[in-house]
Amino acid sequence: MFFTKRKAILLFIICLIFFFLTYQDVKSSEITSVTGYAKVTDGDTIKIDTFKIRLDGIDAPEKKQKCKRPYLTIFIFTFFEDYSCGQKSTEALIKKINNQKITCKISDIDYFKRLIGECYKRKINLNAWLVSNGHAVAFRKYSKKYVSQEILAKQEKKGIWQGKFDMPWDYRRSKKN
Repeated sequence: MFFTKRKAILLFIICLIFFFLTYQDVKSSEITSVTGYAKVTDGDTIKIDTFKIRLDGIDAPEKKQKCKRPYLTIFIFTFFEDYSCGQKSTEALIKKINNQKITCKISDIDYFKRLIGECYKRKINLNAWLVSNGHAVAFRKYSKKYVSQEILAKQEKKGIWQGKFDMPWDYRRSKKN
């Protein structure tokens, strides 16, 4: 049996039809939004149902991270004490969510297979709220969106900005070594 031009075109058309009938649009199955009751993992990660969501554009102190805050100032001398800023950040997010429904707009998936998103409690952007109140910093490596909130929190000495701390990414790097 010889392979003619007509048979080749017919075979190509059959393959195209088969492809279009079996092809599922990848974009249509991607998750664009997750809504539900959130369990806070740490200051920048929540879990809704089976979805682990990393808050986009921010980085909060790690759960075990310690920061320093002033506890006594005498003339020009300031004394600092350690406190669990990572735990404080986590608790602030838990308190802010307060067992309310959360909606997250998903923009990506990270290296650890977590969804990356901007999360809201009603109309309150939780990512922005955490940075504005000094419970997280703008993660400039990935987004410049929350830089203005960080600058304001720093000027007003809110949260971690009231004392001394390692940036969360520097803290993680130091713990790897």
